[in-house]
Amino acid sequence: MSSQPNLPTTMTEIRIAAPGGPEALQPFTAAMPQPAPGELLVRVAAAGVNRPDVLQRAGNYPPPSGANPIPGLEVAGTVAALGEGTTGFALGDAVCALANGGGYAQYCAVPAGQVLPIPRGLSVVQAAAIPETFFTVWVNVFEMGRARRGDIALIHGGTSGIGTTALMLCREFGIRTFATAGGAEKCEAIRELGGEPIHYRHEAFAEVVLARTDRHGADVILDIMGANYFDDNLTALARDGRLLMIGFLGGSVAQQVNLQAIAAKRAVVTGSTLRSRTSREKAAIAESLRQHVWPVLAEGRCVPIIHAVYPLERAADAHRAMESGKHIGKIVLEVSHA
Repeated sequence: MSSQPNLPTTMTEIRIAAPGGPEALQPFTAAMPQPAPGELLVRVAAAGVNRPDVLQRAGNYPPPSGANPIPGLEVAGTVAALGEGTTGFALGDAVCALANGGGYAQYCAVPAGQVLPIPRGLSVVQAAAIPETFFTVWVNVFEMGRARRGDIALIHGGTSGIGTTALMLCREFGIRTFATAGGAEKCEAIRELGGEPIHYRHEAFAEVVLARTDRHGADVILDIMGANYFDDNLTALARDGRLLMIGFLGGSVAQQVNLQAIAAKRAVVTGSTLRSRTSREKAAIAESLRQHVWPVLAEGRCVPIIHAVYPLERAADAHRAMESGKHIGKIVLEVSHA
């Protein structure tokens, strides 16, 4: 391993003391991680907070075998060390990365294929809010969901980190987008991002989508709810439409599914998780983002919306903010170094 001189031997990281509420997140002193061959060590300046972190903390989303059990799936900072055989980066490079856990820490080892340069003009806080959501939206909406200019999309949870990212990317690539939200302020935020808001507490989203599209429906639906939205998603889906399920806040077991409705629409119903993908698969997504999205970010478009920033030691408060459901955009941890 080659490294900068005077790297510390220990660091601060946030561990899950035991599955439970936000208070389970506690700072600990830990040994410095060592980058394996093909990895690099990031001196973390900021780390994104995401729904999978909350689920993991509660004991409902255990990390895959071999993954770092420390929460945190996206970081931004500078390259502090290179593992054996790692190329394409130099010490001190400003980078952001999709981590396999370990982001809630002062240093994080990441496979080099999951690391990208911080786009020109973005701060480290903005950069830390990119990887998890942009990787997720890109692979689901644009690769698996095959969304193309002129399509119609429906995004559930339109003001979440995933939702705001999907809205911005759909607007950028010429996709008409509906999005659900549960309040007037959130609906206004969706409108400002180029989407057509649906207040799910007052409107039936399937009826709204069909009425406003001359009964065509949505070509692509990105769903975080799961079971309790399944039937209405099928109703809202266009013929040959694609339903992408990435979350199950409304349950993971759908009852009495009408399979004929799926067949009649020639619907594709699928889903995915990002965390369980291999490093090679994640590297392929990173390269696609570098090609298609990084130039857009460098021009100042589709820049992540930051709702709040907390110091690393207040990770519990960041989780409380996410669980309150009041945020619009991303929540980020800022990491200090003595």
